[in-house]
Amino acid sequence: MDREVRALIRKMSTSNPTCGAPRIRNELAKIGIFRVLFVLLIVAHDRRRILHFNVTSSPSAQWTAQQVVQAFPNDCVPRYLLRDRDCIYGKYFRHRVKNLGIEEVLTAARSPWQNPYVERLIGSIRRECLDHVIVLNEQHLRRILRSYFHYYHRSRCHLSLEGDAPVPRAVEGPEHGHVIELPEVGGLHHRYVRQAA
Repeated sequence: MDREVRALIRKMSTSNPTCGAPRIRNELAKIGIFRVLFVLLIVAHDRRRILHFNVTSSPSAQWTAQQVVQAFPNDCVPRYLLRDRDCIYGKYFRHRVKNLGIEEVLTAARSPWQNPYVERLIGSIRRECLDHVIVLNEQHLRRILRSYFHYYHRSRCHLSLEGDAPVPRAVEGPEHGHVIELPEVGGLHHRYVRQAA
């Protein structure tokens, strides 16, 4: 993104201190600067782990099928793939998934509640990350999401996992030292650990 656009974003942010990133993005879109980027997530339900993600400005059935192939290398394909009925999952996608030996389970039309883990994750990504950031391009969005997912897997406490993270965290008692704060996701979030003096 060129210097002029970056300066405009800074000016919009300074001139409108109560506007968050979503409103600034909408303003940029209205003047032909901001474009929509799509994110594909593949999530394992057992511990809410993100197995794979990628970003594109022009999704297709071929691109989506390739993401599934990349998500499951070395013969570690799941038995089932739960998905919605979006048209992005076209004939090419269905054929590729079937060849991998994965059985598709489709949610009912317009029924996001039938896949609550993914819907909750999408909401968390928006509320905890993307609503606070102006995304500059695909590469920038990948970097932001990679950072957020590192935090999400190793640090973020999940109520559905009894207060643990997808990658289990050990309980650190007072004998391990005093509590320190470690910034994550560019300082949007923090992890608290004990460190010996």
